[in-house]
Amino acid sequence: MKKAAIFDLDGTLIDSMWVWADIDICYLEQFGYKPPSDLKAIIEGMSMRETAIYFKNRFRIDDSVENIQEAWNLMAYDRYKSKVKLKPLVFDLLRILRSEGLALGIATSNSRILTEAVLASNGVLNLFEVILTGEDIKTGKPDPEIYLTAADRLDVIPDECIVFEDVLMGVRAGKNAGMSVCAVYDPWNDPQKKDIMELADYYVNSYEEIATRQLLEALIF
Repeated sequence: MKKAAIFDLDGTLIDSMWVWADIDICYLEQFGYKPPSDLKAIIEGMSMRETAIYFKNRFRIDDSVENIQEAWNLMAYDRYKSKVKLKPLVFDLLRILRSEGLALGIATSNSRILTEAVLASNGVLNLFEVILTGEDIKTGKPDPEIYLTAADRLDVIPDECIVFEDVLMGVRAGKNAGMSVCAVYDPWNDPQKKDIMELADYYVNSYEEIATRQLLEALIF
């Protein structure tokens, strides 16, 4: 039986990918750029710091990496605190998993200030025993570091974990960690859908599918 469920945040637990699409446009506009078509695929899975380093180098930005990250956090904070919501039935799933005895963790490439703000505003912050962000790791997804660290802090072994992810790099990170992975559909990742479905152990179009007892038991037993 699984002893822990570890969740990615953006696109998995919350509907937030639109925020970053807007921020990319607004931020790069200051420097005379439009987001290039390959940007999303390149930065997928990177921590915020890794992304800031990439932006600084690719777009020749004079600001420090720290200042770039601070600018992004400021641009996103109000939206994460008041506008970004949980995906449908997320709260129900979290309570069910807790009732089945699973420990819950977060493993996100996002920043801690945004992660805690959105979880608190949606009333689920206290449901998670461990919250790891891109600030806590050296290497972003698909490296398994963040998932292995989460398992260690939850005091479980990788085989005892089920990971929930929405992007291909995240699914790879979970698999590289030796964990079972349930991929969750998010429209922002339509171009990767086939590859995600092939790599993940399970694939759901919505959390409503997990509400069926048969699938839930397959995930955690």
